[in-house]
This record gives sequence, structure tokens and C-alpha cells, in this order.
Amino acid sequence: MRIAEEVAAAVSAGRPVLACESTIVTHGLPRPRNSQVAREAEDLVRGLGVLPATIGVVDGEAVVGLSESELDRLASDPGVVKLSARDLPVAAATGASGGTTVAATAHLAHRAGIRVFATGGLGGVHRGASSTFDESADLPALARLPIVVVSAGVKSVLDVPATLERLETLGISVAGYRTHAFPGFYVADSGHPVSQRIESPEQAAAAWRAARELGLDAALLVANPVPAGEQLPPDVHDAALADALAALADAGVSGQDATPFLLQRVRDATGDRSLEVNVAVYRNNMELGARIAAALAG
Repeated sequence: MRIAEEVAAAVSAGRPVLACESTIVTHGLPRPRNSQVAREAEDLVRGLGVLPATIGVVDGEAVVGLSESELDRLASDPGVVKLSARDLPVAAATGASGGTTVAATAHLAHRAGIRVFATGGLGGVHRGASSTFDESADLPALARLPIVVVSAGVKSVLDVPATLERLETLGISVAGYRTHAFPGFYVADSGHPVSQRIESPEQAAAAWRAARELGLDAALLVANPVPAGEQLPPDVHDAALADALAALADAGVSGQDATPFLLQRVRDATGDRSLEVNVAVYRNNMELGARIAAALAG
């Protein structure tokens, strides 16, 4: 694991640092838009007085604070892979390069001393998990990592109520940011509530500090909905999801193949609109994450 000098110095001095995921660069957006969005997001964070530390794996080395050339390489190389926490040891042994998932990014950020991490959407419980046991490694990872995670909820193709139940069981604190509605990534309201909410970055920082004082080790998940004006229109979203679920049943797809199938069907049905929502979600979360990092440092 290599921590960029600028990041190590900022963490040591107590200056605000925001960990940023790299899977949106490697797998979330088309080229060359992915590189452009990543740079704009880092510039946004720097403009708020916070140091962005994008995390990824280059030639088997986990890097906290990718350089400009390393970020460009991950953004342009079609051979990069998606790496969860469990994949890091083998990637190190084989010299693989890739983008890190929420589980891997949060783990590496915590090891580097970074307290706040902004992502797009959190992984969750997949539809049909009662028989397939298909659940994202993001959830158990956050149960053992005392870090603030800013996310636009989970994608609506997942089993949202089951995901909320698992978050509760795992002891992961969940607070809606200025809302009691759990966001569904593409839409601001998934149709499922959260009981707690916070109103400011300062409250998020206070909640994180309280968890440490109470001896709690799990993450604080700040569920930050995409702005209503930038969400996928709910009627368009609902129609696309219904069609995707019907196609899933007709095709007989199940298990680990179900979620990628559903996501692709939603993207196909909504075209550029879902892509723009993805970008809006990421920018919105990076901004809030930076403000929380600044509040914690303050």
C-alpha cells in the first residue's frame, strides 16, 4: 500500500482529506467521460479546501491518492478490473490494476487515516438473496470500519428493504441528509424511510465523533439523495425498472447475473439520462463528503 506524500502530510497535520472511489472511473462511466468527471470532482473538492485522495490499485499496489497519470491510466485501460477487499491480496501477488469498490476503498482509506469517503451508490442485498445469499461485501465491510460514507443510497434494482434490514442488523448507523426518505440512487426517494436524519455537515461530524466516544466501530452512512431536479424522472424510472424485472423473469436469469442484467436493461431503457444521473450523484456526494471532512478537521 502506498500513500501519496500529499495525502500522508495532510492526514498527519489534521487537514481535511476526502477518500474517493475509482470504480466510477474504471467501470461506471464511458471513456473519455470517466476521466473528465473524475478530474472535475477532484477540482470541486479542492475548491472547498479539502484534499481529494482517489484510491485504486496500480500494478498490484494499492494507492491512496492516485497521481494524475495513474488516474488517466486506470481510466483508459480496458483491461483493468473491479477489486473488492477480498481481491486485494491476489491483485498484489499478480500485479493486477483496477478500480476499488466501496468495501476496498473504505478499508484502504481507514488504514491511511482518512475519516470520510464519498462514493456513488452503496452495494446491498440483491433480489432473490434469500435463496442465493447474494449480498454485497460492502455491507459487512462497513460494519467494521469507523468511517463516514456518503452515498446516494443503493440502486433501485437491488432489494432496498432487505438492504436496510441488513444495515440495521450489522449496526451501521444510517442517516438521511435532510430527508427521511432513503434514496434509490437514480431517484431521490426509493419509497422506503429512514428513521434518522441530519441537517448539516457539522451534525455528521458530531455523529461520527459520538460513535467513537461510545466505542462503536461501524461506519456512519450518510444517505444523500440526488437533487430532485437531476434525478431520473420517477415515472421513467418506474417504467424502466418494471420492464427490466419482467425481462429478468422471461429470461430466467438468476443469482449473481441478475443485478448486472437489471442494471443494463435500465440503462438501455433510459439512455443518456441515467448516465447524467450517475454523474450528478457523484458530484453531489463529493461535495457533501468534502464539507463533512472539513467539519471533522475543524
